Amino acid sequence: MIRTWHFVGSALRNGRPIPADGVWLTHAGALMMCESGLHASPTPFDALQYSPGATLCLVDCDGETKRDTDKLVCTRRRIVARMDATELLRYFARMQALSVVHLWDAPDIMLDYLMTGEESMRTAARAAAGAAARAAARAAAGDAAWAAAWAAAWDAAWAAARAAAGAAARAAAWAAAWDAAWAAAWDAARAAARNEFNALIYECFGDWL
Repeated sequence: MIRTWHFVGSALRNGRPIPADGVWLTHAGALMMCESGLHASPTPFDALQYSPGATLCLVDCDGETKRDTDKLVCTRRRIVARMDATELLRYFARMQALSVVHLWDAPDIMLDYLMTGEESMRTAARAAAGAAARAAARAAAGDAAWAAAWAAAWDAAWAAARAAAGAAARAAAWAAAWDAAWAAAWDAARAAARNEFNALIYECFGDWL
């Protein structure tokens, strides 16, 4: 038996309700990675990229198991503990956006939003950043490398702003941040982000680790 991580939305991917903590789910068919079986990931950061929602579960996996680099599939899985990670995900996304915001001249309202997370600033921040983005894109048209860096900063920053309501919206918002912030040019930043995110989660689940 191994202890791993798994994000869920309002229901399991096959439509079944999320089981109570301590209740074993079982899978009777063949195991096929990403297709058939009960899935989980070795770290919270690995689980994040497969997230359908913002509830993070610490899970035990048992029985037959097949492993890949950042995920596994098994025949038995139970939830040990869970948390609504919405606010933590928003905080983490904002911090990652701030780590690349120096790549362009971000409007003050956007910086204020990213630093505070104050929802009342979100609409104004997005409008101000939109105008700045268009100007920056035009200015960067002849410099592909700078434009790529700016695009990463833009997408990562506004993934945080879009992380508003609903599990599907949060998943889509994080996917945008993931695609932008974890491009090949950001390998070092990705490693640091992985460590930071895992540390935040491990602190929250300290009683069960």
